[in-house]
Amino acid sequence: MSQPLKDQRADYVVKMFGAIADHYDLMNRVMTFGQDQRWRRQAAEAAQLHPGDTALDVATGTGDLAFELIKHVQPRGHVVGIDFAEPMLSLARRKASIRRIPVSFEAADALNLPFADRSFCGVTCGFGLRNVEDRTRALAEMARVTRLGRRVVILELTPPSSELARKYMDEIVPRMGQLIARAREAYSYLPESVKDFPDAQHLGRMMQNAGLRQVKYRLMNFGTVALHWGERA
Repeated sequence: MSQPLKDQRADYVVKMFGAIADHYDLMNRVMTFGQDQRWRRQAAEAAQLHPGDTALDVATGTGDLAFELIKHVQPRGHVVGIDFAEPMLSLARRKASIRRIPVSFEAADALNLPFADRSFCGVTCGFGLRNVEDRTRALAEMARVTRLGRRVVILELTPPSSELARKYMDEIVPRMGQLIARAREAYSYLPESVKDFPDAQHLGRMMQNAGLRQVKYRLMNFGTVALHWGERA
């Protein structure tokens, strides 16, 4: 990834996701052959939430993971989804209204979560950690707002080990982005951001350093997606 993009990641990501918001859900379904929703369900299950719990979904995008979380905390529970890309939040709110799903969506920065320590029974982040400027700080913030003994769950792409998977990411995904979303640059960013991201083992160590214990992970989709979870120490 080029140095200018590293230095200006936040501004670039906000503009990019704003531009592709209307096609974001469709592209997710097409790129993953419909598997992305199953992965979100698994992330919600890994959070080990209970009816009446409160949960936070960081970098919620259009809200799909938050919608999975609410199934586990109803009745009487509450889920908040935060993001700093307002067009994505607008879509999330619209989906919640149409489906009558009681999830709150707020504009906030993953590097400075506007919540008190130990506010939530579980915190998740699905396909968003790659896009923050300071991943160490984001993980520390997620751990900070999680109650003791409860879980932080990270669902994320991980650098693929197979040549076929790399070819798919590098060549096919940008073409899909151009065809479906008219946004080849945005979907060229995706494989570049994966190359720049820690592998699953390294991310596990980062979570431990952020104050999480019993960190574990599971690789999915031929080793291209990793589901991590750890408990607040």
